[in-house]
Amino acid sequence: MTERKPYFINDCCYGDDLARWMISELKNRGIHADAEPGQEDFGWYLTFELANTKYFFLISYRPDDITKGATWIGFIERKLSPLKTLLRASNKTIPLEASQAIDQVLSNSTQIRDIRWHAPRRAPYE
Repeated sequence: MTERKPYFINDCCYGDDLARWMISELKNRGIHADAEPGQEDFGWYLTFELANTKYFFLISYRPDDITKGATWIGFIERKLSPLKTLLRASNKTIPLEASQAIDQVLSNSTQIRDIRWHAPRRAPYE
């Protein structure tokens, strides 16, 4: 969070080291994950697989008062095929096992605290 790397898309695109650590921890738990994270303008993402379904875990750093610690935001999304993405297929239902896999990695670290999970609000007709 203090050293901007030359390959960052944006100045505050921290998180590559966190994503690599997450990949390693998922693999240590027997969960298949791609070898390297990817970068987008919001931050970083990694891909992991459970029960033959691929997911993205997106990681974004929220600049805050560095003396209080960093705030990170993470999202889990199902990795959809290009056709399903084009047809705007639903990406809303994430199985509990996917969030549990990420939670186990984060919760077992002594450096990570104050984890909060949120689910999107659903419209009554969904």
